[in-house]
Amino acid sequence: MTIAIKKESAIAQLLKSSPDLFGIVKEGDLVDAKLLKRMPRAVYFDLGKFGTGVVYGLELLNAKEVLKNLKEGDPISAKVVEAENENGYVELSLVEAGKQKSWQTVRDLRESGMETLVKITNVNSGGLMAEIDGLKAFLPVSQLSNEHYPRVDDGNRTKILEELKKFVGQELNVKVIDANPRNDKLIISEKEITSQDVKEYLAKYKVGDVIDGIISGVADFGAFMRFADNPKIEGLIHISELSHRLIENPKDIIKVDESVKAKILDIKDGRVTLSLKALKEDPWLKAEERYQANQEVPGTVLKFNPFGAFIGLDADIQGLIHISEFGSAEEMSKQLAIGKTYTFTITSVKPAEKRIILKLKK
Repeated sequence: MTIAIKKESAIAQLLKSSPDLFGIVKEGDLVDAKLLKRMPRAVYFDLGKFGTGVVYGLELLNAKEVLKNLKEGDPISAKVVEAENENGYVELSLVEAGKQKSWQTVRDLRESGMETLVKITNVNSGGLMAEIDGLKAFLPVSQLSNEHYPRVDDGNRTKILEELKKFVGQELNVKVIDANPRNDKLIISEKEITSQDVKEYLAKYKVGDVIDGIISGVADFGAFMRFADNPKIEGLIHISELSHRLIENPKDIIKVDESVKAKILDIKDGRVTLSLKALKEDPWLKAEERYQANQEVPGTVLKFNPFGAFIGLDADIQGLIHISEFGSAEEMSKQLAIGKTYTFTITSVKPAEKRIILKLKK
């Protein structure tokens, strides 16, 4: 049996594609409205071809600030809450319309990549709070520029919070990097602006270049260095790239405002990785000339770890005495003390692994 399918009329198709031509609105639409009349419990608006709109109840209470300076005849955007209520009016929300327009504004900012100026209103240990067009925005610590990133040695959240509080009341140029009205998520970034500038500045440098710079910050994971010829560029020297020897605290060997030379190890996404030790001769290349198996040497206990203890043999080379030599960590701490010097016997020298294995001379 053949079933005849009724074709949709041209009028019906036009209604679907262009409902506003026939003065039809639906829930969620944004409409242009003009204030028509104020009543104690309702405010009426002229919607032109869409008829008359009304704001009342909770929506009226929420729109109190919006309506405060609005006069009869003044235009305003409104959002349709109900296309036609029992009285034939279009129910409206002024607050929701404002939010919807604000979200469109931030979406436009994100898609265009334009910068915008925001004022910092509050902070938490994770970042800074601001507003864009009435919407709350969050600037994570990770999205701060290198210049504003909090340099806290031990990553202490209380210290980070104290550093971030200094930004309250300040204005920062930012970019919108995430805007999601469904979960009220609006994320902004200062780093997106500065990193673009830095990428352009970095075009003249390449991996392997030796750069003069000034130490701009020291943290437990390494140090930051500003380029002397362009202070807007700042690179990171990881703790492992500060020296060939074992370092517990970068502040022991380097200080803020100290002038240094560093080698560029990597340039990626506007970030520069640098090294100080790459410009120094590797002491392990000549380790076998100074240290041999069965040799007795003085050494200073530098650090305990789960495997044993690191022993400083000279300014650049450390040896390791394994915990198995003592039987337990407790026994090791009884026989060795941090900072004290003892006589050790070398059992093996492995320059390729940067390792010298020791035994304590009884």
